[in-house]
Amino acid sequence: MAKTEEFGEDIADFVRRVTELKSARSVPPDDLGTVLDAAIFELDHVAERLMPLYEQLAADGHLGGSVPDRDEQRLLRAIFQSLPLPVALVDRESVVRRMNAAATGFTGARAGYATGRPLTGFLLHADRVAFRSQTAAVARGDGDRSLTVHLQRAPHLPVRATLTALRPGAEPRTAVLVVLQPGTRPTGSRGVPLETFRAHAPAPDLGEATRHAARLDLSDAMTTALLTAPAGDRRAVLERAADVLHGRFADWVVADEGAAGQRRTTVLAQDPAACPLVVEAARGGASVLQVRPEDPESFGKDASGAPVLVRAQVTSMLCVPLKGRPDGPVEGVLTLFRSGARLAFSMAEAQAVDVMSRHIALAMARDTGAGRD
Repeated sequence: MAKTEEFGEDIADFVRRVTELKSARSVPPDDLGTVLDAAIFELDHVAERLMPLYEQLAADGHLGGSVPDRDEQRLLRAIFQSLPLPVALVDRESVVRRMNAAATGFTGARAGYATGRPLTGFLLHADRVAFRSQTAAVARGDGDRSLTVHLQRAPHLPVRATLTALRPGAEPRTAVLVVLQPGTRPTGSRGVPLETFRAHAPAPDLGEATRHAARLDLSDAMTTALLTAPAGDRRAVLERAADVLHGRFADWVVADEGAAGQRRTTVLAQDPAACPLVVEAARGGASVLQVRPEDPESFGKDASGAPVLVRAQVTSMLCVPLKGRPDGPVEGVLTLFRSGARLAFSMAEAQAVDVMSRHIALAMARDTGAGRD
């Protein structure tokens, strides 16, 4: 078992280093030699250490698992999904690995959308730092924790989050099991049962109803723009989509066409290859939502050498790859900025843009029937 855990830890470390190597693909050409040496070193590590260790474990029967073990794992997964309490499994960075059906309904997340995204994205900003800190403490082995947080969808109703360390199967890293329960009401009365959460939760205020109507209106405007765009004109499709989003939804809209060699279509006069977030979105196909971005240079610099995020006074950012199908190519990257006192992008708005990005990609890939240029 010790060798199995050691092998798992080595694999996890190798995957993490490969991710770092991928992020180094945007380094200047003069530094590529150093990155290549590091990649060769990692490959040697796999060939000389990981592969022999894997063969030894396979020969000893430590890999693969028996049929009863697999049946038990399936049973545990079924129990996890059918629990009536909202339960989520996160890593030490609060990123969701699994979330049961009760948790998706409780948080308002679309099924499958939360996986791979921080659970803190569903909380009010004031609760996020404390939740991340307590999650990291539990993952370090400092003991179980419990704290009160507030969901974005029901900010006036406290929620009790109970955190406990868990080691799923033979995985090398400790995960954190999060159980969410409605806590005491602001008036100090007894706890609210889960089944009556929706009844006791405050009704949506006028502001939330207005924002929901605005998202529907935005979706309708985007659909109209895409349906009336000229077929086969990829740039026109992207420009129309950017026009719909600019002003009413985002202060800045940056549209980059293409995947391997992007061409900036609108807004900033900047080479998209110098924007790490755009490069990674185009290559990896993953959306990024950041509030008060920690790295001011994550979107590159302008012609004067100043970080774009600082120059534009960005307070929240949404970077979305344009993919029509999960296994399809990236047609481009759309980046949205909000600045000043404007409300940050919410998870609901990120979901809406995620849906619209697929429609934009499909419209860009549409040809006139005579073939694609």
